[in-house]
Amino acid sequence: MTKSILISGAGIAGPALAFWLHRHGFETTVVERAPSLREGGYKVDIRGVAVAVVRRMGLLEEVHAASTDMRGAAFVSKRGKELATLDADTFGFRHGDDTEILRGDLAKILYDATRDDTEYVFGDWITGLDERPDGVYVTFACGAPRRFDLVVGADGLHSGVRALAFGPEEDFLRRFDAYISISTVPNTFELDRWELLHSAAAGKMVNVYSTARADDAKAAFWFSAPPLTYDRRDVDGQKDLVADQFAGLGWEIPELLSAMRAADDFYFDPVCQIVMDHLSTGRVTLLGDAGYCASPASGQGTSLALVGAYVLAGELATSDDQAVALSRYESEMRPYIEKNQALAKTALRGIIPSSRAFAWFNTRMIKLMPYLPGRNRVLEQMARPIREAANALVLKDYALVA
Repeated sequence: MTKSILISGAGIAGPALAFWLHRHGFETTVVERAPSLREGGYKVDIRGVAVAVVRRMGLLEEVHAASTDMRGAAFVSKRGKELATLDADTFGFRHGDDTEILRGDLAKILYDATRDDTEYVFGDWITGLDERPDGVYVTFACGAPRRFDLVVGADGLHSGVRALAFGPEEDFLRRFDAYISISTVPNTFELDRWELLHSAAAGKMVNVYSTARADDAKAAFWFSAPPLTYDRRDVDGQKDLVADQFAGLGWEIPELLSAMRAADDFYFDPVCQIVMDHLSTGRVTLLGDAGYCASPASGQGTSLALVGAYVLAGELATSDDQAVALSRYESEMRPYIEKNQALAKTALRGIIPSSRAFAWFNTRMIKLMPYLPGRNRVLEQMARPIREAANALVLKDYALVA
């Protein structure tokens, strides 16, 4: 049985995997490039079978207590007039115990649940992987080389482990010719667990929201564009790029762009997916966005990470043959991954309207929804693909030792 496991990434997937590996009796180390845990961040959904995973962790009550507690959302015109509103659960396609939480809040809950049983190394990262018969010999940017039985890349869309073990990112990237930026801004709208959305122009959407227990707000800029060339380490250059895309547009966009420039938690990335033929090679495997990023448009990235962590740890514990365990991990996850990734393209059309006419039609339909015959049936048809994808895996009961 695999005993010592190195996880790259202390976001959601990495600590979730560390939680289950400890319960199965493994020795686990998590290495994270950031100097400390990354708190804050945007809101994420936990749906369907992922809720069951959190419940089995004994953390569901804590997660619910830290939920965004959003009340609803409104689509607004360039003059700020409300065009249509939706309650939070309808807007987020949530059902039953499905919940929404800030990414950083979930990361902290998972970190706190694992910090006493897991070795965390912050401010370092993997620079080399040398697989030998007795394990993987890993070199680090700062620390001394070490040997592990297995290395797990849970280090996100731009995974360094994936690049070392599988090849260049571009080989696995499925692009949607769209981009998203998110940053913290002052809550000048005085939003109380409420979200505003504005279709700024064809191919451009802005949304602003403030969650429970937050004095500030988050602003997200979505836009369509062909592949752009930029330096991923040049944050100021990325801010310039977003500002150029939304220059000259109305509503509160100029003020939001100004606040974006001052933000110290700016996030920018293409809306894309990672699609791989195999999640494992030798003694290296991938988890979460590193192996099957579904893109923010799907709304399922966090659920994929939580479920993937549960399945990977369980399969490693079930078989003495690591190769067999990794193969079973992939076969269990593959249908679930594909169904959840399939959500993104359709969802993106609703997030970033391709024309002003489409944006008008979409908003009009939302406004008329309460008056439509068979409203509940229509809403159920809209939510069905997400619910089916969110529940497209039956959790096994893996025996635990701790």
